[in-house]
Amino acid sequence: MLVALGGNAIQRAQDHGTWAEAVRQMRRTTSALADVTVPGRELVITHGNGPQVGSLLREAELGAGEIPVPPLHVVGAETEGQLGYLIAQELGSALRSQRVDRSVLPIVSRVEVSPRDPAFRTPSKPVGRFYPAGEALSLRRRLGWTMREDVRRGGWRRLVASPRPLRWLEGDAVREVLEAGFGERFVFVVTGGGGIPVVRRRGRWEGVDAVIDKDRAAALVGRQLEMDTLAIITDVPGAALDYKSSHPRWLGRVGLEELTQYWKRGEFAEGSMGPKVEAGIRFLRDGGRVFLITDIPSLPEALAGRAGTRVEVSAPPTPRGTRRLGRTLPGSPGRRRLK
Repeated sequence: MLVALGGNAIQRAQDHGTWAEAVRQMRRTTSALADVTVPGRELVITHGNGPQVGSLLREAELGAGEIPVPPLHVVGAETEGQLGYLIAQELGSALRSQRVDRSVLPIVSRVEVSPRDPAFRTPSKPVGRFYPAGEALSLRRRLGWTMREDVRRGGWRRLVASPRPLRWLEGDAVREVLEAGFGERFVFVVTGGGGIPVVRRRGRWEGVDAVIDKDRAAALVGRQLEMDTLAIITDVPGAALDYKSSHPRWLGRVGLEELTQYWKRGEFAEGSMGPKVEAGIRFLRDGGRVFLITDIPSLPEALAGRAGTRVEVSAPPTPRGTRRLGRTLPGSPGRRRLK
């Protein structure tokens, strides 16, 4: 199972961003994760990093007179380490309290993107804080940033590219560990914030200033590891139609084609539930079996089919690309091995 943590699972909207608040919230989250870490179930975790990236960018701005400002891809790597440490600390403690013998292994993860991705020509992902108009125009002139005004919130924000993820570079190594039968000894924490975007240039990997959508990255991880279940954790107990209305219609069990039709006709907002639904559809069409949207308190019930939005395919659709199937190793029932 792949669990993608976001929203209140990491930091509540009303929090001030202190480390003590992060520890308290992660303690609640990892208690639920420990409850579903049962024998026979491999667990991999991915997570968002939006508030943490914003904080580090602000720190860099304030200290720019004395310390050079790091590139955005380096800030992404810093948040992967920060949140990976937090999850390892709290989930490790929660597992020990339930006498579950698994080690939590955070991995700083690079994700390949194409240098020719159209997203680099039209940056669209807002990052960092809001700027007054004068400062925004100065940053655009001095640093070449793409800036966009948010009239509703009264400020300007920096826009960066959000290219489509192509390959998680550390994925093959993690998959080897799982295929060797060690899935019940480790919990991997991977591709935080969508992973660090890198491109191939002159035989080397180079980081680029971009932000990969974390939900798209989760679908990629699920495909590379051939996970059965993708659970996307958000602030609400499931997906809904007419969410902004006075009578939202919450979705429970829903078919893949039905959900796809809802998504195509724009039922899910692009800035919130839309990417999550898109990721789930892609995950299922690439060979996954179960896709869930729920909040962290409802996760155990959602896995049992009694909460959240659940899409299940009895026979996985034929995935894109070709898999070379090999033998199943002891201790890893049902896993298909690349030869």
